Amino acid sequence: MRLPSGVVTVLAVVLNSGVGLAASPPSRQASATPPPLPPGVSATLWRLSVPKGLEPTPERVALGEKLFREKRLSVDNTVACMTCHEPEFGFTDGKPLSEGVKQQKVMRNSPTVLNALFNATQFWDGRAGTLEDQAKLPILNPREMGMPDADTVMKKVRGIPEYVTDFQAVFGREPTFDDLAVAIAAFERMQFSGDARFDRFIMGDSKALTASEKNGWALFNGKARCNSCHAGNAVSPLFSDQKFHNIGVAAHKQDFVTLARKGVQVVRTGDEKQIDELALNSEFSELGRFLVTKQENDVGSFKTPTLRNVGITGPYMHDGSLATLWDVMDHYNKGGVANPYLDGGMQRLGLTEPEIDDLVAFLFTLTDTKFDKLNKEQLAKQRARKNTRPERDTAIAMGKKGNLGDLAPNPDLNVKNPADLGIYGDVTPVTATKQR
Repeated sequence: MRLPSGVVTVLAVVLNSGVGLAASPPSRQASATPPPLPPGVSATLWRLSVPKGLEPTPERVALGEKLFREKRLSVDNTVACMTCHEPEFGFTDGKPLSEGVKQQKVMRNSPTVLNALFNATQFWDGRAGTLEDQAKLPILNPREMGMPDADTVMKKVRGIPEYVTDFQAVFGREPTFDDLAVAIAAFERMQFSGDARFDRFIMGDSKALTASEKNGWALFNGKARCNSCHAGNAVSPLFSDQKFHNIGVAAHKQDFVTLARKGVQVVRTGDEKQIDELALNSEFSELGRFLVTKQENDVGSFKTPTLRNVGITGPYMHDGSLATLWDVMDHYNKGGVANPYLDGGMQRLGLTEPEIDDLVAFLFTLTDTKFDKLNKEQLAKQRARKNTRPERDTAIAMGKKGNLGDLAPNPDLNVKNPADLGIYGDVTPVTATKQR
């Protein structure tokens, strides 16, 4: 699949723009040979996302998968990476907050590993710059896998004969913590996803979506303003701008001003281990990106998550506080929750109930077809909870109280329907004519 002219340059800038705590990642060069890819994943993007020297060879991937499933990497042999990122559940755990050793809950919801290789930074607050750094931190976090330090981890690994043999075969040396992370990251780099009904639709199959789903796509790009942060096109195939925003999710339970003042005194900028522990184990978790940058405009800001496979990766938001996509739409429809650091793009949307239904219907089309059964099950479960809507405030959404700005205009779909736009790669002559 070919990307439109100029996209390669844009992608290179985007993929190298993330600010992480670790050293700069290896040079990203389009040298790796991509595996067979689904229609929603560009070969060029895949090459740009794989650092030179860290290509996911079959041997590294096999060892990485073994380590990803290995509970002996935790202090009490009860938790593996897969505990919070189960492949059959879209590499999430389906829980609002993840649980580690001794059934300790962390302060964040587990994001999916699917397509994580394309992220500019890792974790909800971007505290890791590479998949390798991301692979290390949960092993050492007291509430996740609980190992005290890297030396203890590797002493345990070297005491398992099969791993001594495996690391020697793959890396030509005894096991090291860096090589362990390289192997896990190699496995994660092969967990890409881009074969949803939406992909068939956007590549020219007009029958891939229902009328309701197409209207949801039009609303997504128009009145609902979802594409402001979740644009889906060749430059942004993950439906994420890779940036950080305060949308008011945690504002109802935190005094951000006081918490930020305390955070300035506590957070040691650049201390990766401390920030990781504060993010998952303390009241400072809700400061989000601020923990990484200590910049006031980052208070309460979290990374825009991918919308791919969103139907099966709930509960939603960094704290798992929104149970359904109807709850998510209600949150945005009322403009979030007001707080001193609320993102300037947040405003009421004025969406009607049928429009919300169409948007939710569209979002479920972003799930990869390999998860069709689970996607249908999750849609049924969420629809059953549709009448329980703790985030709904129709009066604010419709402008009957409060003052959260003017509404976006309703597009004239007979003139230019956003559902006809956003083609990823090659366009047919008919579609090209429509776009002029």
